[in-house]
Amino acid sequence: MSSSPLLSARNLSVRFGGVLAVNDVSFDVQRGEVFTLIGPNGAGKTTVFNLISRIYTPTSGSIEFDGQALGRVAPHDVAALGIARTFQNIELFEHATVLQNLLIGRHIRRTTSVWSEMLFLPQVRAAERETRRKVEEVIDLLELAHYRDAQVAGLPYGVRKVVELGRALCTEPKLLLLDEPSSGLNVEETGDMAFWIEDIRRDLGITILMVEHDISLVSKVSDRVLAMNQGAVLAVGDPAAVQADPAVIEAYLGTVDDVASLRRTAEVQP
Repeated sequence: MSSSPLLSARNLSVRFGGVLAVNDVSFDVQRGEVFTLIGPNGAGKTTVFNLISRIYTPTSGSIEFDGQALGRVAPHDVAALGIARTFQNIELFEHATVLQNLLIGRHIRRTTSVWSEMLFLPQVRAAERETRRKVEEVIDLLELAHYRDAQVAGLPYGVRKVVELGRALCTEPKLLLLDEPSSGLNVEETGDMAFWIEDIRRDLGITILMVEHDISLVSKVSDRVLAMNQGAVLAVGDPAAVQADPAVIEAYLGTVDDVASLRRTAEVQP
């Protein structure tokens, strides 16, 4: 990994009226790692994603991506900068095919002019071939060949989840933001998602920042974890150490004494 982080957040805070949704959060995401945000509902995890995506502007603090201040980047330029995102609630063009949805992801990599495309010049034809080649690589990686020409609206939820991941990959990101990738998936589909996350990091060299509730998935794929509660950082470190942190246990399950009491109760159950 490079000595300089790909993403650096410093003293992030964001307030919505009287609600402090994110409170003085700082962290670095190193190049080539899987870094995961965990915490109970309402902890501020998705708000952090929205700050990185430029959907929200921080009340205070800063975010730097690949040496550039994100606060100076317009929201519509974030994807071209090298940041792609999936959403907890799937955002696809439901009445388009899988292939058409993936091709949309390549739009930001267009290098030809409107006039050359109207005349369908040789460079346009070459660019079209390259676009198709890149999309087919993603289809092969995510095993979507069977669904290439299927309309998204008719696909199972788990497949649509993978299509959204594929569209994000088609933008050729440096940083991939995964917002609860296992949400709504069964055990087998979650296992496949873990496999693809590892492949994306290892084979494509893409850095991943993830929000996730499934602790088994977090433990399997994450290099480091940041736990949040009520907008603030509780702990940062490797998955096992963060899960064992008393403050993290309390945020999820109550006080350490409460957890011990629950364990004693479980032990005496018939």
